[in-house]
Amino acid sequence: MSIEGTPVQLRTSHWYGGQSRDNYIHRSWMKRGLPDDVFSGRPMIGICNSASELAPCNQHLDELVEHVKRGVWESGGVPLEFPVMSLGETQIQPTSMLLRNLMAMDVEESIRGNPIDGVVLLAGCDKTTPAMVMGAASVDLPAIMVTGGPMLTGRLAGRALGSATDMWRMSEEVRAGTLSEEDFLATESVMTRSDGHCNPMGTASTMASMVEALGFTLPDNAAIPAPDARRRRLAHLTGRRIVEMVHEDLRPSAVLTVPAFENAIRVLSAVGGSTNAVIHLLAIAGRVGVDLSLDDFDRIGSHLPLIANVMPAGEFLMEDFFEAGGIPAVMAELAEVLDGDAFTVTGQPIREHWAGRTSWNREVIRTMADPIMSEAGIAVLRGNLCPQGAVVKPSAASPELLTHTGPALVFDTIEDFKARIDDPDLDVTADTVMVLRGCGPRGYPGMPEVGNMPLPVKLLRQGVTDMVRISDARMSGTAYGTTVLHTAPESTVGGALALVQTGDLITLDVPGRRLTLDIDDAELDRRRIEWRAPPPVATRGWYRLYIDHVTQADTGCDLDFLVGSSGSVISRESH
Repeated sequence: MSIEGTPVQLRTSHWYGGQSRDNYIHRSWMKRGLPDDVFSGRPMIGICNSASELAPCNQHLDELVEHVKRGVWESGGVPLEFPVMSLGETQIQPTSMLLRNLMAMDVEESIRGNPIDGVVLLAGCDKTTPAMVMGAASVDLPAIMVTGGPMLTGRLAGRALGSATDMWRMSEEVRAGTLSEEDFLATESVMTRSDGHCNPMGTASTMASMVEALGFTLPDNAAIPAPDARRRRLAHLTGRRIVEMVHEDLRPSAVLTVPAFENAIRVLSAVGGSTNAVIHLLAIAGRVGVDLSLDDFDRIGSHLPLIANVMPAGEFLMEDFFEAGGIPAVMAELAEVLDGDAFTVTGQPIREHWAGRTSWNREVIRTMADPIMSEAGIAVLRGNLCPQGAVVKPSAASPELLTHTGPALVFDTIEDFKARIDDPDLDVTADTVMVLRGCGPRGYPGMPEVGNMPLPVKLLRQGVTDMVRISDARMSGTAYGTTVLHTAPESTVGGALALVQTGDLITLDVPGRRLTLDIDDAELDRRRIEWRAPPPVATRGWYRLYIDHVTQADTGCDLDFLVGSSGSVISRESH
């Protein structure tokens, strides 16, 4: 950060600040109607836009760009919009997670290589938010984020519908025979009612909440609905603020600190946020050199209560959450356990985010003394089945299944699962532990959201609504159930999940933080010797690079050569 009263040397002076031939080239090609004084000491502000018609959650970001630009011009900066890769969670196959790191590379190199003094990041859908923060953090130029906001509440026949969460529920009801396919399809057009990302506390809303809790956005960013005029106001104010940040030399490394991550983990617990946030926060921390571990999520957050009554862990949706006070109200309730001194992009400590704020609806945002669930944070499991860890979300699970022993039913791939799960002769009971492997970061590749395996039809028709499910996959933040996820190491690299056989007893003990394959060590060693690694699923291109270099879930699934930072210095000219 700059010393007070000392002007910051603008990075873009390297491009525009001299009289050399190279300076001439840079200015001449960029003028195109801009006055000469634009290139005489004004901060150049990049607007990193992930809008795409193939990413439905991000389609409206082009509108927000215009409001950011107004704020930048007002404060004496020059806005320069540029596109980056966009990841539509609902559209990209085999999974958008495969491409998060590629998008982060796109963001990083676009920022570093171009004449930019600071950057506004426009994100929305699940992976676009962490990818942008990862990329910007590795450059460490002044940066601030605006997310696109959640969609409005869908309604049908007077009933509120949570995008994705109610879809998961109703699709199971169709399979159980308790809901007609006609009634199910009638919800299709109202489930997604407006611009914006999904409206439960899914991964998109969770990551928007995380960047606000990290102090990387202006207050209220996470919850303002996408169509609400206040989101456009927020974008305008963000445009103003990034110019100030450049003059203050306020960089991500000053904001993304240990206290900031610890605050984010506490907020994650309080809002019942997505398990995907664990992987994304670990990856972001790796980019800024913060020593964050999987066990920190359990140590810091697991004992905290759930106070946000929002789907999938609660009853309400993000529109209600915003009207109740949003993340500032949640942080106000958590104030006694948060580090209020953590620095933010506002230039103020994070306690200013929640100063004077309270919950305006105690049904939606409750108090620490009257929570929805007393200990709701993500639990980290260890044991011979997951020596590097696995996670479970107690707030989305059935309490009676958090301690459970049952026989394994193993599926080697998601295709194997889909082929057999509705077989009326499938040997399965409510006590069975369903095991899905081959879905980790390398094995799929990309670690898809298939960990919330649909239940067997024969059990659904018996009234069974939940079972213990274990995988090396992820699950949608909008989903629910007693699902153990992110089992590390994954099966494809020889993790113990690869050694499970149908009929083996598995014990889940969430209170004791254990996940155990109940066979002796000698048998486990024998199976390990006999195990053979499957061939890679790709031999070229990004898939191959990803498979060769992606880390495991317990360290954030970044590429090993992307961890850390290369800074913002460009030392060589292009001509």
